[in-house]
Amino acid sequence: MASLKDVAKLAGVSLMTVSRALNSPDKLSEETYINVKKAIDQLNYVPDVSALKIRGDRKVPKLIGVLALDTATTPFSVELLQGIEKTAQTYQCNTLVVNLFDDKDAEQAINTILSYRPTGIIFTSMGFRQISIPAKLHDRHLVLANCITSDIKVASYVPDDYQGQYASIEYIIAKGYRRPLCIYLSPTILAGKIRRQAVEQAWQDNGLSLDLIRSYHLNLDLGDEHYLETIAIIQRYFSQDTSEFDIIICGNDRIALLVYQVLLGLGYRIPQQIAVLGYDNMVGIGQLFYPPLTTVELPHYQIGEHAALHIINQLSDTQEHKINCPLLERSSL
Repeated sequence: MASLKDVAKLAGVSLMTVSRALNSPDKLSEETYINVKKAIDQLNYVPDVSALKIRGDRKVPKLIGVLALDTATTPFSVELLQGIEKTAQTYQCNTLVVNLFDDKDAEQAINTILSYRPTGIIFTSMGFRQISIPAKLHDRHLVLANCITSDIKVASYVPDDYQGQYASIEYIIAKGYRRPLCIYLSPTILAGKIRRQAVEQAWQDNGLSLDLIRSYHLNLDLGDEHYLETIAIIQRYFSQDTSEFDIIICGNDRIALLVYQVLLGLGYRIPQQIAVLGYDNMVGIGQLFYPPLTTVELPHYQIGEHAALHIINQLSDTQEHKINCPLLERSSL
């Protein structure tokens, strides 16, 4: 890799002249600047950012560190990282994303980020969850994205799952549905618990009896293979020509995908015979359901955007900020 000395040698100038060409080109003659610029381009020279920081160069872009707990390895939360990156670029900031696969063993990842002296750190997770904050981050400018903690007081930006699910239930009630089958995420998963509470509260607030609802929780805390429990639930109630239900409320779009497959395999027409409501707007999949799936969108991009702005604007609050989850009206209802 070419060095500053290599550029100076090729251009036939001093190190100071090269430095001025990089940082204060207006102090050089046009001829000298063009000469140095040609040498930089020929050698593909890239300035050493760490060296600039050591010299206290104010022109060095701010760096936002991102600890990505499972986030960068899944398609479901990729928009969260895009929200962070694009917002950072808008404000001339750089980002450094370090994958984290276990929040209990994060020392190496944290040391990597801290070695770059970031202006702040965003801790993200795939799936809204409770996390543990390593001690090394307790005194840093930290913000959480798509996760919360009880370890320290720290700001977080999370989906408003209650609002999103509540609004979706009011929507299906307004459309006349009264006999729902609900297949939820595990009650040990934060979203699973919150979404069920929202369903039942919206149902009661509209003067309807909870006796009309049949509810199941999948054992997803034991592994993703338990999504397949959905198949047995649907077969149990829909193997006959008629069903007691008029809508299936799914804990997320992955459940809805299985529901579609089983129902269509049994000859049911969606939504003419049975309606389906999802949740998440799963990236790359949500628009490929046939008929298109009505679902609630997780605001991953907005969460990343708000978290980045929290660092960029040097905000100091420690609140939990809930981001609105919009209903996407499609053809499954």
